[in-house]
This record gives sequence, structure tokens and C-alpha cells, in this order.
Amino acid sequence: MPQQRRALVVRGGWDGHAPEEAVDLFLPFLREHDFDVVVEGSLEVYADASLMASTDLVVQCWTMGEILADELHGLRDAVAAGTGFAGWHGGVVDSFRMATDYLQLVGAQFAAHPGGIVDHTVQIVPGRADDPIVDGIADFALRSEQYWLLSDDLNDVLATTTITPGPDDHWLVPQTSPAVWKRLWGEGRVFVCAPGHQLADLELPPVRTIIERGLLWAAR
Repeated sequence: MPQQRRALVVRGGWDGHAPEEAVDLFLPFLREHDFDVVVEGSLEVYADASLMASTDLVVQCWTMGEILADELHGLRDAVAAGTGFAGWHGGVVDSFRMATDYLQLVGAQFAAHPGGIVDHTVQIVPGRADDPIVDGIADFALRSEQYWLLSDDLNDVLATTTITPGPDDHWLVPQTSPAVWKRLWGEGRVFVCAPGHQLADLELPPVRTIIERGLLWAAR
């Protein structure tokens, strides 16, 4: 019988993203897919080299906060060695703002969400519509935060969102940011879904499906 895979779920940080409740939405899915799920409320676990080496997927939901050097190095080393890393919204792209090595790992950094809660569209990249993470999913509408992200070219972008300037805004043309992407990091895989500000976002069928598929893709 194949050995059961381990998923390490790390949640905490700013309470505004409801890290406990948000993560709880996906715990049954992970267990249904035969993961041994370990839930932690501290970043100290990243510094446990033995645990990280035996972890096949890290699911992080930790907005803002600070990460210590040994914790960050433990996370980066584990991903480079093959541990998957995945998350959504601020729990992964607005974590540890001052930790540049973390931002490099994830491939994007939160910059703004103009207008706060706004109506917007998440658009599947036409050339990537057959990727297993977004296959069969059409463009979809959200009323939530629309993330403006600073990103790099290592991301395999599967979906985008375009932020249109209003009359009082200081940028002059629409700005397109990645909304869903995956990337390789050493032997590991990184998956990010930028939507997910509210629990209702995570329960929306296209968002939930994308995240669930992304978790499975990222796992070793």
C-alpha cells in the first residue's frame, strides 16, 4: 500500500481573512484525497527540518505578520526539495511583507485592492484554458477585493483580472494582474489563487474548484 501523503496546514496572522474558518473549508477535501492533515497555528513548524522533509504539501493561510529567518529558510529549503506550497489571497501573497526571500518564492506581492469591495471579472487566459487546474471553467464574476499584484515572469499564469482606473485614480490605463498561477521552485511546485477575501468567495464553485485542483497539483 502506498504511503499516505502529509499536508501541513499553517494558519494565523491577521484575523480579517478568517484563517481558521477559511482553512476548515478545505480540510475535508484533503482528507478525502488521503492526506494525513497536520494543522498548525505557529510558523515555528517551518523550522522543523524533519517534519518539513516528510511533508508533501504546505497550505498556508497567514496574512501579514513576520517570519523568522530559520522559519523562512526551512520553508524555502523544503519547497526546493519537493514539498508543494499553496494558498489563496492575502494568506499567501500578503504574508511577511518584509521578507523578500518569501516574496521571491511565491512570485508576487500584494500592492493594493483599489476601491475595496468591487465588482470585477476573473478571466481565464485563453492559451491556458486546457490546463487541468482551470479546464472547463469559464470567466467568472466576483464582488470582492480585486488584488493589484507585483509579479514576475516565472509564474505560469492561468487567470488574470483587469483593474480599470476611476475618475479619481492616478493610473491612466487598465492594469492587469495575475489571479491564478502556478510556478516551479527547485523540485517543488507553488500554486496561488489571488481571489479569496471572503469565505463566500472560497465557496463560489469556480474559486473552490480552482483551489482544490491547485492543492492537488502542488502536492508532491
